[in-house]
Amino acid sequence: MNKPATSAAGSSSGATPGERGFRILGIQQIALGGLDKRRLRTLWVDVLGLKIKSSFVSERENVDEDICALGNGPHEIEVDLMQPLDAERKPAVHLPPLNHVGLWVDDLRSAVAWMSANGVRFAPGGIRAGASGHDICFIHPRGNDEFPVSGEGVLIELVQAPPEVVAALG
Repeated sequence: MNKPATSAAGSSSGATPGERGFRILGIQQIALGGLDKRRLRTLWVDVLGLKIKSSFVSERENVDEDICALGNGPHEIEVDLMQPLDAERKPAVHLPPLNHVGLWVDDLRSAVAWMSANGVRFAPGGIRAGASGHDICFIHPRGNDEFPVSGEGVLIELVQAPPEVVAALG
């Protein structure tokens, strides 16, 4: 495994997007969790005016979520309001309350391959279809000996951007 090169200042090797084979285009979503998503809806929908686009329920992921929209078109940012189906089960989508941040990527498969080769730890599950229908995967919040690069406490979702988002943000 190749570990990322760092300078004396601790910055990465400075690989260009072409060398990486992918580009991070922007924020795709933020996912917020609580024991009762109705309380989250009070702020995000009733007070701030976001629109609920859809809902998603998954026993496997222990989640009942409302998928809200901030903005429009390729600049839209998804705000997921999540509650656990069972607060005693894992994953605990309400802990931490800022569950994860999603990033648009123009080539998810290239991103995962390059990041894995450069020491990034991914959460189990690999690339798969997400709640909004886009292919996704997650950078683990904690590194380990084999893959030391992580979200440093933050779960990060990488989301394959559709062509219209790549065109608008790329």
